[in-house]
Amino acid sequence: MSNLEIFKIGIGPSSSHTVGPMVGAKRFVDELKEEKLFDKVTSIKVILHGSLSLTGKGHLSDMAAILGLSGLVAKTLTSSQKAEALKLLDLKKLNLGGEKLIDFSDDDIIFDNSFLKLHENGFIIKAYYGNDLLKEKDFYSVGGGFVKTKEEMTSESSSDSGAHLPFYFDKASTLLWLCNKHNKNIAEISLNYELNFHSLDYINNYCKDIYLAMKESFIAGSTSTEYTLPGVIKLRRRAPFLAKKLSSQSMQRVDDLDFIDYFSLYAMSIAEENASGNKVVTAPTNGACAVVPAVLLYLKNHKKDIKGLQIRDFLLVAMAIGSLFKKNASISGAEAGCQAEIGSASSMAAAAFAYSLGACASDCCSAAEIAMEHHLGLTCDPVAGLVQIPCIERNTFGAIKAVSAAKMAMDRDSEPSVGLDEVIRTMYETGKDMNLKYKETSLGGLAKNFSKHC
Repeated sequence: MSNLEIFKIGIGPSSSHTVGPMVGAKRFVDELKEEKLFDKVTSIKVILHGSLSLTGKGHLSDMAAILGLSGLVAKTLTSSQKAEALKLLDLKKLNLGGEKLIDFSDDDIIFDNSFLKLHENGFIIKAYYGNDLLKEKDFYSVGGGFVKTKEEMTSESSSDSGAHLPFYFDKASTLLWLCNKHNKNIAEISLNYELNFHSLDYINNYCKDIYLAMKESFIAGSTSTEYTLPGVIKLRRRAPFLAKKLSSQSMQRVDDLDFIDYFSLYAMSIAEENASGNKVVTAPTNGACAVVPAVLLYLKNHKKDIKGLQIRDFLLVAMAIGSLFKKNASISGAEAGCQAEIGSASSMAAAAFAYSLGACASDCCSAAEIAMEHHLGLTCDPVAGLVQIPCIERNTFGAIKAVSAAKMAMDRDSEPSVGLDEVIRTMYETGKDMNLKYKETSLGGLAKNFSKHC
């Protein structure tokens, strides 16, 4: 399958908890239509399980399910569409598929803390005609806004089987072998692989849209006049004030540490937009949505004015690395902790940053390995189930670690001891061994000890 959707335009605050349920609910409605059941439906129930239940309110999982059942999609969602769909809830109604009003209330979304067997983010949707069950389907939000059914989770045919395709890679070792065999860099291998699925114009335009969406999220976050983020914490936005501070200063560097302010500005602007439920790019998740764009914006504005195809190639390298984590480990905080989100994003950004500064393929993979190695064991314990504390600041640190990793990889004159494939496997094993309460459930760690709100 194509790797382009490692980056996708969606809404905050969570790819697994917001975008995933929205995608699954929309898919359920589409299947009702395909199976000629849509006209019979008189009621719908959604049961959110496991992590989706435990932090569902803070992650707006219930709202996302309503939007998906209303036939809406994250990429094109407008504020007026969202408001109109949610306003009907006050009347205890749902506009199913955007076409048919049915009875629906808060009670029709059930929060069940028990975990389904196949993944930590499971949910079930049921459609009824009166008291008769018309259709029931299990869905699993597996990270990054990707959703699978129970059948897809258990069927071998649903796995990424593209080994027969030219330029296919599912390991870093294979990626490096292809670079060596064809005398190409990682961006070229990634591009040639995507050409199995899309035209060159489509790929170029897709990457352009992703970059523009990243840039728009930064601008929106840095200029926002809504200074308090939603949720019980009442956390204040910091990016708009930092933007004003930096704009009032001379462009001449005053302090050797000034670069940290710019990473903070880029990352917090975007992460705060995500926390507000606004439009961001899943990269590879919403919780880690600001790492890759922060590094890209820092590169473009402070190191090297990359444009057009250079930006495309930066994203192609990042998505190639991201695909390795998705295929061989996880990009879901509920499954493997925050190391799977911020760690994967930092790894992607490190490789792309190194590539843009002229690093060879092996050094790019080394940069990715270093970035991930120093996120191993990172827990996911969002306070009050919100993607705010510690998530917003973590995006800044993920971006800074990415650049540090790239610099270390490019400066070394010895062969790396640890390979990227090894650290990806280690991350996954670490995540599976991690206590459940430290994996996006808000049952332990900072979420439990932040006594002001917990």
